[in-house]
Amino acid sequence: MLNFVSRIRKRSAISKSSYRINDAIRVNEVRLVIETGENIGVVTIREALDRAEAADLDLVEVAPNAAPPVCKIMDFGKFQYEQAKKEREARKQQKTVEIKEIRLRPKTTDHHRSFKVKAARGWIADGMKVKVRIRFRGREIHYPEIALELLDAIAKDLEDVAIVEQRPGMEGRTMLMVLAPAGKGD
Repeated sequence: MLNFVSRIRKRSAISKSSYRINDAIRVNEVRLVIETGENIGVVTIREALDRAEAADLDLVEVAPNAAPPVCKIMDFGKFQYEQAKKEREARKQQKTVEIKEIRLRPKTTDHHRSFKVKAARGWIADGMKVKVRIRFRGREIHYPEIALELLDAIAKDLEDVAIVEQRPGMEGRTMLMVLAPAGKGD
């Protein structure tokens, strides 16, 4: 039963863009705002619905937590369209940062490391972050200073194009460092 209640709460928390309109509004009094944006004041729900119907528009509850709830007379379809348009614009403005990863071992040779650094340089030039992970096996875990030197050498090789966003640190049997593209006057 508790699991069912938590699922209902999650579902209601997800749909924050749902509005009560017209007869779905279940209060006696509302603070009414008409289509021009003018605040009429506190009126009965019946009067608000009559005004909305006379204007051939919808009564939309825009602030349900206010006392009394705020309702606005508007074209609900147009309102939904404009809200969706704003959300699309906001998503378009978001910058997604992809994170690539290179994996090494403490015994990685300089030649192999240079290939990995070359790949990381290309990814950073493309604006991606690079996660450098050194995985320990067996007794290698007792010598983290070897991995630290390796990570410092990689950071030094890439210092002209990247900055260290996350300093080297242990996560279980791996040591991890994150490099981000160096700012170009953003």
